[in-house]
Amino acid sequence: MTTYHKQTTAILAAAVALAGPAWAEGELNIYNWGNYTNPELIEKFEEEFDVEVNLDGYDSNEILLAKVREGNTGYDIVVPSDSTAQIMIEQGLLAEVKPNEMENFSNMDPQWIDVYWDEGRNYTVPWQWGTTSFTVDTEVFDGDIDTLALMFEPPEELQGRINMLSDMPEVINAALRYRGYERCNSNTDELRDITELLTAAKEHWRTMDYATIEKLTSGDVDLSQTWNGAALRARDQRPTLEYAYPVEGFTGWMDNAAVLADAPNMENAKLFMNFIMEPENAALISDFAKYANGISGSEEFMDDQLKNAPEIVMPAGAPTPDFVKPCPQEVTDMYNRIWTRLKQ
Repeated sequence: MTTYHKQTTAILAAAVALAGPAWAEGELNIYNWGNYTNPELIEKFEEEFDVEVNLDGYDSNEILLAKVREGNTGYDIVVPSDSTAQIMIEQGLLAEVKPNEMENFSNMDPQWIDVYWDEGRNYTVPWQWGTTSFTVDTEVFDGDIDTLALMFEPPEELQGRINMLSDMPEVINAALRYRGYERCNSNTDELRDITELLTAAKEHWRTMDYATIEKLTSGDVDLSQTWNGAALRARDQRPTLEYAYPVEGFTGWMDNAAVLADAPNMENAKLFMNFIMEPENAALISDFAKYANGISGSEEFMDDQLKNAPEIVMPAGAPTPDFVKPCPQEVTDMYNRIWTRLKQ
């Protein structure tokens, strides 16, 4: 791979790293969640920096983590969720690229700087943040939707018409909330109860799939566990869908752009990190994926739909989103056993 510019002096190199003028060249390899990256954002970066961007996708943090642990992926930028970002930092998988010293760091919303997974932001910058709950067709079910009972003990009209995420933490944490148990729970009696609840509920689930937009818009299911931005995109095609804010609680999360420790195009990756902290560029990410982004000033560049959408603007009285930190390994092992049984 070539270096990201042809200038030869250290002064110019520092200027490029901080200010990001269009002197770069070469490649940038991004590994992001599928259907989550605005092509306009990529085109803009390519044109501004003369960098060819290659994009691959994954559909779970577990797949991302397993791939990166293998090493020599060839990727530069990855987009782990908060708890996975913490694991990757602790295991030395991410480069300490100091976003907090980059020119555009001043645009970051202060509430997203001292986060539990990367306090002070030495490794990561926000990509998108949101919630995980479920969305349901209110033409099919016209009762109260703000309860996890619809997923775990569904009414007759929704039985066999439900899609759950194929995501161990999201499914198990939702079940724990429904029963009123703590997250990262190692209580064997409570986990036995959760196992029985999930096993019984699975009889009423049609699928377990990450392709929630496609499942809903095709009419394959009438309820799907999903993320708020995906729910908004699905509602654009199926207007009778409504996103739930269950009284038992729901997940809050942030996906973060980060640079791999063995990134082959390290300088281009740093340019990209600074680039997405520019409000106009952060707005491009949100306009496509339909989530908030954590960059102050981006709102003025966003589609008006995002400013008022019920999937984005939580109603008064809704529970505070529950950000779940990584569980101890012994708890994760117990969850894995539950999950293996559930997926059989």
